[in-house]
Amino acid sequence: MSSSSDRLLLMQTFIRIVEAGSLSAAARQLGTTQPTVSRRLQALEQQFGQPLLQRSTHALRLTQTGERALARAKALAADWEDFEQSLRAEPARPEGLLRVQVPHAFGQEHLVAPLVQALKDAPGLRVEWLLDDATPNFIEKGLDCAIRVGGRAEGAVVAIPLAQVPRVLVAAPSLVAGRCIETPEDLAALNWIALSTFYRQELQLVRDDGVRERLGIRPALATDSLYAAREAARLGLGAALLSGWSVRQDIETGRLVRLLPDWRGPALPVQLLYPNPPAPTARLRYFIEAMRRSMSEPLWPDMLPP
Repeated sequence: MSSSSDRLLLMQTFIRIVEAGSLSAAARQLGTTQPTVSRRLQALEQQFGQPLLQRSTHALRLTQTGERALARAKALAADWEDFEQSLRAEPARPEGLLRVQVPHAFGQEHLVAPLVQALKDAPGLRVEWLLDDATPNFIEKGLDCAIRVGGRAEGAVVAIPLAQVPRVLVAAPSLVAGRCIETPEDLAALNWIALSTFYRQELQLVRDDGVRERLGIRPALATDSLYAAREAARLGLGAALLSGWSVRQDIETGRLVRLLPDWRGPALPVQLLYPNPPAPTARLRYFIEAMRRSMSEPLWPDMLPP
């Protein structure tokens, strides 16, 4: 293989192998055979003079050369995709596969509906929806982008702000019955549930007028699951600082009560991250805009974050 089109095919096959996680899966997605995919990978490695993937019976792993080649291959594929679309009389709807990592709770509660709408509007688009609260590893997992709640963008990534998540103090009515809770200091006497992703033994609180305070706690339960923390709070184990959207219905129905309504936790940023380089593909740009539109309204309209 020596022509430009043949080299592009090799690079596209290499990208698909990494995204699919195996040669056989890549072959199925490309509508060809595993030996064909293997020959294309070998041809590309021969051109570079170095292996791009380490093969084992259980997994494929990028070599250092493979990591560099993947970034450049994605950039070149994106440029070619943009070039093709620029020559069309009408812009084509995005096609191909996107691998997206999202947080467990937020990804299920808030993002599935806009994802489904985006897929309906672009029938040629396919998405692998990976629920994971860990810091995204774009190379190792072959991710195109990730949506994170809280935390800072690390490494060579582009971070696009999507929304802010207000957080409120809540407890079951039985936990606070007969107690007078008027200041943050009064909270210290309560049992607590820690959402360990964001706090463990100390709460950072913000009053509506901007005053900030730190409060030490000794949680009876620490968990990295928002759903588990919410359920434990519902069952009266302890108070918790939780995302407003996750407990709004509980507060409205009286299953949970909001503590110190003038106080809250600092809002958590929701960001869409993608590696830089390469430049985003047309399908990734489409997905970014779909997520932006879906979160154009506040997550809790009557309680904007400070």
